[in-house]
Amino acid sequence: MKEEEIVRLLRERREEGMQALLTSFGPLLRYLIAPILPEPAEQEDCLNLVLLRVWERIDRYDPGKGSFRTWLTVLARNAAVDQARKNRREAAWLPEELPSPEKNPEEEILDKERRRKVRECIASLSPGDRELVFRRYYYQQSLEQIAAEMRLSVRGAEGRLYRIRRRLKEMLGGEWDV
Repeated sequence: MKEEEIVRLLRERREEGMQALLTSFGPLLRYLIAPILPEPAEQEDCLNLVLLRVWERIDRYDPGKGSFRTWLTVLARNAAVDQARKNRREAAWLPEELPSPEKNPEEEILDKERRRKVRECIASLSPGDRELVFRRYYYQQSLEQIAAEMRLSVRGAEGRLYRIRRRLKEMLGGEWDV
């Protein structure tokens, strides 16, 4: 079933749309979630959360901004990262007196500028290097998985990532730990 048909069924709140979504995109969603959440039970919980978010937010999907597939991958990745962060927070012991997690306006401006500069530097990489960076640091794939899917040796992928990080550090002025 085509993406447009799945979106139409979901917007009409028809169960067939959710079934078609799972059939067409379930493997992709599981593929994206698995490296971030290693426990199978957590993966299934996350997949269910992603499906719920799709059901609740389908009206927010705008085909003019990107494909349905891209929208789904962003939802899945963000849900998995949020769950992993939540798991880490729950596992950590926290003292009663914590500094405020809120950033002051100056820190927010600096963070925004840093993110913009990092995006520009990554955009200037070759398509292969950009794919390597996204697979490793955005989708959090293992070196073994990246090497197998990009037809590289593990050592080759590791070496390329090292050189890319070094190049990004130079591009960013050397003061950042990448």
